[in-house]
Amino acid sequence: MDKRQTRQLALLVAANTALAPLAIDAYLPALPAMAEDLATTVHHTELSLSVFLLGFSLGQLIFGPLSDRIGRKPVLLSGIFVFLLASLAITQVESLEGLYALRFLQALGGGASVVNSSAIVRDCFSGREAAKVLSTVAVIMMLAPLIAPAIGSLLLGMAGWWLIFAFLAAYAAFLLVVLPLRLPETRRKREADEPPASLLQVARDYASVLRHGPAMGYALTQAMGFGGMFAFITASPYVYMQHFGVTAAWYPVLFGANILFMFTANRLNVRLLSRLSPPRLLRIGIGIQLSAAILLVSALALGLDLLYVIAPLLMVFVGANGMVAPNAISSALEYFPRISATANALIGSMQFASGAVIGMLIAGLAMDSLWPMILGMLGTALVSNILLRVLAGRRALARHETPPD
Repeated sequence: MDKRQTRQLALLVAANTALAPLAIDAYLPALPAMAEDLATTVHHTELSLSVFLLGFSLGQLIFGPLSDRIGRKPVLLSGIFVFLLASLAITQVESLEGLYALRFLQALGGGASVVNSSAIVRDCFSGREAAKVLSTVAVIMMLAPLIAPAIGSLLLGMAGWWLIFAFLAAYAAFLLVVLPLRLPETRRKREADEPPASLLQVARDYASVLRHGPAMGYALTQAMGFGGMFAFITASPYVYMQHFGVTAAWYPVLFGANILFMFTANRLNVRLLSRLSPPRLLRIGIGIQLSAAILLVSALALGLDLLYVIAPLLMVFVGANGMVAPNAISSALEYFPRISATANALIGSMQFASGAVIGMLIAGLAMDSLWPMILGMLGTALVSNILLRVLAGRRALARHETPPD
C-alpha cells in the first residue's frame, strides 16, 4: 500500500471512528438545557452518557466477531444506518426514559460501525506501522471532540438541543454516501476449509483473547485510561459550568484544550515510535496520568480548588491518552492477526464499559464536588499501572523492545 492509499485509508477510518466522539461530546454543552426540557437534573441527564457507553460496549461485542465472519463493510454500514435512525428519533424525545432507550440504540449502531476501524488498520498493517497509522487516525479523529462541543453550543443557540442530534444524523448520512464508494473491503477471504460463523466459535475466539495474559494487560490498561478520561468527560459540564461558573460559550474552549493536549501527546508519540517500542511509550503515558492524578488530589486536599490550578492538570491527564491508546491497542492486537476485529471488539467493549461504569458512579453520586471525578481518575491511573506490570510482565514487554528497522 503506497503513501497516498495509506493516507486515504487513514482518513476514511478516522471519519468512521469520529462517529463516537461526535455522539459523546457534541451534546455536552446542552445537558443543562436538556435537563430543563425533560424536567430532571443535570446529573440524571449525565447518565445518558453512561447509557450510551454501555450500548457502545455491547455493540462492539456483538458485531466485532460478525465482522470477522462476513466482512468489515456490511457490518460497518448497517451500524451507521441504525445510528442515523436513532439520532433522528432522539430529536423528538420527550422523556428521560425515552432518551436513555434511544441513546442505547444509537450506541449499538455506533459500536457496530466503529469496532471495524482498528480491525481495518490491523488487516493492512502490523507492529510499529499499525501504531503509526492508528496514531495518524487518532490525530484526525481528535478534530471531532475538539470541535464537537463548539458545534453543539452553536446549534443549541440556533434552535435548541434537538438540532445537535439532527446534525449527528446528517453526519451518519454523509458516511453512508462516502464509505461504500471509497472504503475497500480489507477482511481476508474465508478459506474453503474454514468453518462458518457460529456462536460457539465466537465464544472460543473471545475466550482465547481473555486467556491471553499479556494482551489482557494491554487491553485493561487501555480500559482504565479510557475510564479515567470519562471520569472527567462525564463530570465536565458540572465542573466547568456549575462549579467554576464557566458559560456554555466558553465551555467548548476549555474542553477543547484537553484535546489539544491529547493531539500534542499523539504527535510526540508518532515521532518517538521510531526509537521506542509501543509498550515502552505506553508505560510513559500511564506514568504521566498517575502523576497528574496525584497532583490533582494534592491540590484539592490543600484547598487549591481554583480553575487555573485544576484545569491544566486535567489537561495533562486527559492529554496523556494520546500516547496511551494507540500503543495499548496496537500491542494487544499484535497477538491476534486472524481475529483482529473480535479482539478489537473485546478491547473496545472493555474500554467503553469502564467509561460507563465510572461515569455512572460519578453521575449517580450526584455530589456537588470535584472529589468523585478526581478520585475516579486517581483510581484508574493506579490500576492501569499495576495491571500492565502484573499481566503483561517483563517478558511480554520485552517482546516488543526489538529495535526498529
